[in-house]
Amino acid sequence: MLTLTQLRHFVTLAEIGSFAQTARVVFLTQPALTRSIAALEEELGERLFDRVGRRIILTPFGREVLDRAQRLVRDTQTLKSLRQGLQSGMNGQLKLGLGSGPGALFSHRLLRHMAQHHPRLRLYLSRGSTEVLLQGLKSQRLDAAIVDIRAMRPSTDFEVSHSFELVTGFLVRPEHPLLSQTQLSLTEILAYPLASTTLSDEVARMLMEDYGPEANPDHMVTLMSDETSHIVDIARHTDGVVLTIVDAARDLISLPIKPPMRATARFGLVTLDKRQEAPALRIVREQLPQWINEISR
Repeated sequence: MLTLTQLRHFVTLAEIGSFAQTARVVFLTQPALTRSIAALEEELGERLFDRVGRRIILTPFGREVLDRAQRLVRDTQTLKSLRQGLQSGMNGQLKLGLGSGPGALFSHRLLRHMAQHHPRLRLYLSRGSTEVLLQGLKSQRLDAAIVDIRAMRPSTDFEVSHSFELVTGFLVRPEHPLLSQTQLSLTEILAYPLASTTLSDEVARMLMEDYGPEANPDHMVTLMSDETSHIVDIARHTDGVVLTIVDAARDLISLPIKPPMRATARFGLVTLDKRQEAPALRIVREQLPQWINEISR
């Protein structure tokens, strides 16, 4: 059976023109190289070389084979390089979903890192609610997603890793009238429009345990958006209050509410269980802990 190794031996011998020198280059004994070439000639049914004294020259058939063999060897090397690039995450593609909070925290970091360190990698970012992104994972339109894991329903379909928690708060612009007070009740805060993304049932329960029925998100949130950047912008330019991750808006100030905010945001990297991962996801796994540390400082 014709093998790629035999073709490599043939191409190298044709280029060097000497069995002895070629044997050293391909790390074989001269008899082993001779057997490899003889086996290839037997498989093809024609001589590839004529022996003229101590010299060897390609037969007309050998010249035809050489051109094709060189292309095959080159193509094989290209395929190996492609595989190595995919395994290292240097090329290929990655389709990553980001929930509202993770999108605000990681989108720019991720895009900058890929542009600087992996310019040949094709990165596709999708934004949406936890439910929408998990559906994208199930249908394999996404390779992974970073979402609010408190909003996930129990399921054996997904695997969660790199989970982390971030502090949340009622945030306002530095000039907000409420900052003149040293301690606030939820009732005083709700005298102003409250903006928020969709909150998980677990967070809603914690808020109501701490602040009573008026903390029910269905009642207290007057401005709802799935984009953290949108609700943060409201607090930057109006007297509205935003309930979100503190690290998503470092220029805003947390209101001094009593009792202090206990609810946190909990996120994680979610993949489809038992599905082979996209090689480039390794990059996200390596960088995510560093980005979390940067955000939490």
